[in-house]
Amino acid sequence: MKHPLFAVLVVAALAAGCAQKPAPTVAPRTLAQPKSGVKALKSDLASYYQTQTFQNAVWGVLVKSLSTGETLYSLHPDTFLMPASNMKVVTMAAAAERLGWDFTFTTKVVATGPVDGGVLKGDLVIVGSGDPSLGGRPTEGPSVVERWADQIRARGITRVEGRIVGHDNVFDDEGLGQGWAWDYLAYGYATPVSGLDFNENVVKLSFAPGSAAGDPVAVTARPDGNGLSIEAAVRTAAPDGAADVNVARLPGSLKLAVSGSVPAGKTDFTQTVSVENPTVFMAAAFRQALLSRGIDVEGGAIDADELPAPPDFTGGETLVSYTSPPLSEIGKVLLKVSQNLYADTLLKAIGRPADGGPATAREGRRVLREVLQGWGIGPDRYLQADGSGLSRYNYLTADVLVTILTRMYTDDRHYVPFITALPVAGVDGTIAGRMKDTRAQGNARAKTGSIANARALSGYVTSADGEPLVFSMIVNNFNVPQSEADAIIDRAVVRLAEFRR
Repeated sequence: MKHPLFAVLVVAALAAGCAQKPAPTVAPRTLAQPKSGVKALKSDLASYYQTQTFQNAVWGVLVKSLSTGETLYSLHPDTFLMPASNMKVVTMAAAAERLGWDFTFTTKVVATGPVDGGVLKGDLVIVGSGDPSLGGRPTEGPSVVERWADQIRARGITRVEGRIVGHDNVFDDEGLGQGWAWDYLAYGYATPVSGLDFNENVVKLSFAPGSAAGDPVAVTARPDGNGLSIEAAVRTAAPDGAADVNVARLPGSLKLAVSGSVPAGKTDFTQTVSVENPTVFMAAAFRQALLSRGIDVEGGAIDADELPAPPDFTGGETLVSYTSPPLSEIGKVLLKVSQNLYADTLLKAIGRPADGGPATAREGRRVLREVLQGWGIGPDRYLQADGSGLSRYNYLTADVLVTILTRMYTDDRHYVPFITALPVAGVDGTIAGRMKDTRAQGNARAKTGSIANARALSGYVTSADGEPLVFSMIVNNFNVPQSEADAIIDRAVVRLAEFRR
């Protein structure tokens, strides 16, 4: 039998230098403890989900003991519901099973010609592997392309007679997920998946409001070379207001429309937006890094797909070889931050054909079905459109999620890296601000899900008796603020943390 969830923090600390810190001390509760026993638990949970404001909603809930397998509570556990980002639990589990937690991506920079007197007589080709973490998180720096440029300079190269070519053919060119809404596509959370990524394929917009209401707001985009043409119609609002900015960009277009208002004096407001072509974005960033280090590049930055024939780099010299962090680290960003690009990339990565052809989401879904079938989850028990949960075509049940979470918990290969990658209530990730000063703080580890009219939370919590529990809570079709759904879910998880037999 596994140790209680709290113990995984100690295990992880011994297993990896960057593992989680021990859970913080939970503040004493001032409310009376609930009644002990399973019957009282079921009664309390039922009362939470039957509130009047959610009378038109549909709940799917399942709670089980990881010690005994006993079902402690269930409510429509087999009903198909939109899971939102709880789909990432499925994708992460399948990727870990098929690729392994030590899996890495390797990106190379290859010269297509000889170097003579510091002059490269050919192109520099960036050969992508689908690494979603390439360039680090958008808030990090210096970026990977600057380090690459330093390596090129160290090789004595001062001029490139050719171009900077991005080669992304490890994946197909279907960058958008099945069923993604068109009005998502301009935002950073819906950036296209590519075989060559950079900066999570997003651009950060900064806003400089005027001094008086009605003044135009200056909008700038970083990093440079993003290829977007910004049409700004943003106005300054009263200083005591809130920023209200909308962005829109149609597929295939470089024109980004930015509208709305930003309060006077508010200079810290930012918005991330997606790029149209991540491959060109990466190539342009690398070209700029080379120029900034005094390396002249005569050609432009280009996607290999735009060339009449693909570049022949089979006999070229590899000047740079970059290996990503392992899947165990990538998984922390995927689950704690709920990073869509990472999840949809992994769906394609597990679908890489054996013949070396481009990976596709379709093939990834087939491989994922194989994995779930091996765990006793048939294809009739879920519907999958993408890897991230951004699509409203996804449908899961609470029972499927609990089955997968149980598998991750009971498999020694997956136990520590998977649980370590989950957000921790009141501590980090997407539930850092939830369930504070309760028995769930530093205890519950769970993945959130959020899309219009759907909320979810699935994961693990240890009861007051030290009994490890697994749960999934999904709600769809409500018409009240999402915070009200979160409040019910949080109350239920706290009740599980307080549960005594």
